[in-house]
Amino acid sequence: MWNERYAAPGFLFGTEPAVFLKAQSVHFVPGAKVLAVADGEGRNSTYLAACGLSVTAMDSSEVAVEKARALAAERGVSVDFRIADTRTWDWAPETFDMVVAIFIQFAPPADRAMIFAGMKRTLKPGGTLLLHGYRPEQVDYATGGPPYREHMYTEALLREAFGDMEILRLAAYDHVIEEGTGHSGKSALIDLVAKKPNSLSGTPGRSS
Repeated sequence: MWNERYAAPGFLFGTEPAVFLKAQSVHFVPGAKVLAVADGEGRNSTYLAACGLSVTAMDSSEVAVEKARALAAERGVSVDFRIADTRTWDWAPETFDMVVAIFIQFAPPADRAMIFAGMKRTLKPGGTLLLHGYRPEQVDYATGGPPYREHMYTEALLREAFGDMEILRLAAYDHVIEEGTGHSGKSALIDLVAKKPNSLSGTPGRSS
């Protein structure tokens, strides 16, 4: 399915990074190891690499990864692109300083729980998670994302899933986004920025 969607000329979601990602640049540390989950055509991973981060980007679509490699070459950046499925990806423990997951809501609830657990596991202590996606209201807006409310995020869902981390930002809001033809128009968005405790005695759960 994703190879078919990405086969059309151009970039389905554009070439500019998500506005959310640019807004979180305060968390970027040059040289830090970053995993971009289900990165698609590379708009976010190549931006992170241009900011001086060491980026590994994975996606299950060979067509998307081919486009991402071309975008990286055009921008003169280096990204370690991998063709892989989130359901079988090796979420190696304590490997990355940051995990970035933007609009990965293709996963049904059972798979989503496994992916969330993997993202937490692969973060180093003190590492940061950047998660951005849609709320259930997005199905009514029909301006992007799958037509399944159960795939979407709510504040309660994310607080429960990541309550063992320090929540730096958890915000639900509506905003008009223009990201290629894939995301276009008024959108029901939600952001999560969370930090993995440095130890089991860390202080999780705080939000602002």
